[in-house]
Amino acid sequence: MIEATLCFPLRRHADAGDEVLLIEKRRGLGEGWYNGPGGKLEDGETPRECAVRETREEVGLQADPGALEKAGELTFLLDGEVHTFCHVFRTTEFDGEPRPSDEARPEWVRVDDVPYDRMWEDDRIWLPAVLEGDTVAGEFAFRGGEPLDEAEFVSHDLEWDVSFDGE
Repeated sequence: MIEATLCFPLRRHADAGDEVLLIEKRRGLGEGWYNGPGGKLEDGETPRECAVRETREEVGLQADPGALEKAGELTFLLDGEVHTFCHVFRTTEFDGEPRPSDEARPEWVRVDDVPYDRMWEDDRIWLPAVLEGDTVAGEFAFRGGEPLDEAEFVSHDLEWDVSFDGE
């Protein structure tokens, strides 16, 4: 099982609509698709530390660890087995300007214009509410074998307004 994180930096605009920083993956799982910065936890690393590190490495933003808000816990099943457990964070507090890396091309996108047609199929189910401030715990089932990004999305089960106090 892979333990991973996603982080969604947000810029709030009172008059022009909020923006989220997405990345277009340049390599690895989900190559060519959009998502938030993130990746696998390293040995001894907490999910919060991983989200900060991955955001810095992939797009050059320094997220404030204390300001990361836990927004979700997602379990991805492949052919009935747990493949990935993902901690989802969002934040409005970070320093720096996004820059591309070997792994990711960052892009600020209006929350109303997120390109769900270029994202994992499950993202359109949970991400809109997370970007609006909701929390979620969910399980998403895929079938068809490795790699996960070529498997068929078959079902999901979600719980909304989940408390992640203390995380």
